[in-house]
Amino acid sequence: MRNVGFNSCLQRLVRVAASKSCAFAGDRRGNIAIMSALILPVLIGIFALGFETSYWDQTQRSMQNAADSAASAAATNGTATYATEAKAVSALYGFSDGSNTVTVTSSNSATCPGGGNTCYSVTITKTVPLFMAQVGGYHGDATYNGGFGKQLTATAIAKQAGATRDYCILALASSGTSDGIDANGVPFANMNGCNVMSNTNSSCSGHNLGAGYGDAHGTNSGCGVTSEDGVPTVVDPYASLATHIPSNPCAGTYPQEPAKHNDPALPASNQFSGAKSWGSVVTVCGDMQLTGDTTITSSSGPTVLVIENGQLDTNGYKLATAAGSNLTVIFSGTSGSYTHAPTGGGTLDIQAPTSGTWSGVALYQDPSLTTGVDISAAGNSPTWDITGLVYLPHSSVTFSGIVNKSSNGASCFSIVVDNITINGTGQILDEGQCAEAGLTQPSALVGGRGGLVS
Repeated sequence: MRNVGFNSCLQRLVRVAASKSCAFAGDRRGNIAIMSALILPVLIGIFALGFETSYWDQTQRSMQNAADSAASAAATNGTATYATEAKAVSALYGFSDGSNTVTVTSSNSATCPGGGNTCYSVTITKTVPLFMAQVGGYHGDATYNGGFGKQLTATAIAKQAGATRDYCILALASSGTSDGIDANGVPFANMNGCNVMSNTNSSCSGHNLGAGYGDAHGTNSGCGVTSEDGVPTVVDPYASLATHIPSNPCAGTYPQEPAKHNDPALPASNQFSGAKSWGSVVTVCGDMQLTGDTTITSSSGPTVLVIENGQLDTNGYKLATAAGSNLTVIFSGTSGSYTHAPTGGGTLDIQAPTSGTWSGVALYQDPSLTTGVDISAAGNSPTWDITGLVYLPHSSVTFSGIVNKSSNGASCFSIVVDNITINGTGQILDEGQCAEAGLTQPSALVGGRGGLVS
């Protein structure tokens, strides 16, 4: 009985143990705890990296906005100070160069998406610290205060739109003159409606000339209602016309006005007065002198008057073009003791051609001439009533008169010189009809607003 009872009890215990074992095996609460222990670090790492990347993305967007604005500002500036402009704008967005791991770099010779290397670029870099991303094992790509960090970068490229600006005074300054345009005092100078440009510096003390824009490749000190420094130099746009100067028929004979009492007078062929009907080309060998008012009528289209190795002495009289007629006066020959310029009192009342090779050109000094080309009383002796261009590329000009349009021409005047000093009244009246006058004025592509291109 004892054995039977023991066996029965043992069997009962086995059944109970088996039942408990099955229940334990079917209980998943322990498995979840183990799996949670294994997955939790991964989840923390994922959430940490998500938080981190969200922060990076927000900072990156702010940096990109700053780079976009800084690049546009640099392109709009378009001068030697473009980099300073870029850093100043970037700082307004909270990204100051050299502060809080921020670096701002810029260039004015970046490659443009459409080709060329005239674009402006701004790149902003910033290193940010790593926070929870380290939990996931990410150690970044930079250091921050001796720890792990992440470097963020934003780049923008902009291009200057540019605008064409026409000039009524252009100082080429090919001689190297420091101030291509110089004016002292000149309280009555008036270049209203006119822009002026020097390929070196400009200096106007006491008065800004009233010019709309005063531009200079170097430093502009007070010239123009709006003064601009660092404007690109303007290449001489008219030098190539020299190839169209008619050939010289003078055979080495160039009579000059008598310098002494006993010197011979000019021959009759060099003296002019009254009404003249001229063809396409008239050449005067040596000095040309007016002995009375002279009016030119072009008999077969515009007239080109070439004065070889001589001056145009108006001698107190007027040289004028008749209504419907046009004249270009060219000073040519060789450098030396000759004077190649207009002189004397009186008036030049000239309308330049409105079409053809010499369209818009009233007076033209051959650019090969480097002596005898200076003018000491431009616009005053003689008076200039000129429609068109006065081209004096190697001349030092003193300008003190008032330039008005010709009697029969449109309101348009431009002068190209080596350098010019403006004295007295120094006025150029309205020159807003250059299209009608046939003149393409000297111009430059100057800064316009910058626009993003990448």
